[in-house]
Amino acid sequence: MSEKKYFKQTKPFRVPTTDGKLIEEHFGHASTQTGEFSVAHMVAPPHWSEPHQTPDFDEITIVTRGRKLIEIDGEEVEVKAGETILIKAGTRIRYANPFNEETEYWSVCIPAFDINSVHREDEQ
Repeated sequence: MSEKKYFKQTKPFRVPTTDGKLIEEHFGHASTQTGEFSVAHMVAPPHWSEPHQTPDFDEITIVTRGRKLIEIDGEEVEVKAGETILIKAGTRIRYANPFNEETEYWSVCIPAFDINSVHREDEQ
């Protein structure tokens, strides 16, 4: 019998958080031990943000509901439902949802998201 050439994810890894954000990794280091890429579904609560970071990976964000504010090398870019953005590795960024509604989105990282390669700055 040959090995299947697909993997159907039925139980994504739910990343423990302390800031109210839902993170479900469908493919990546934590869920499938995949290092080439990661795919995660996220829901950021209203008025959520995280510290600045300078990741060693490209990140594609696909917003499906609400909107997300991203500071990219000092420029603020709003990404709304139905829009996508690609941010290249080595870019200083800060993700936030300063709005009154939740933001739902998907994130694809190449190579896979790794806490050791995100390079988050200390919160001030």
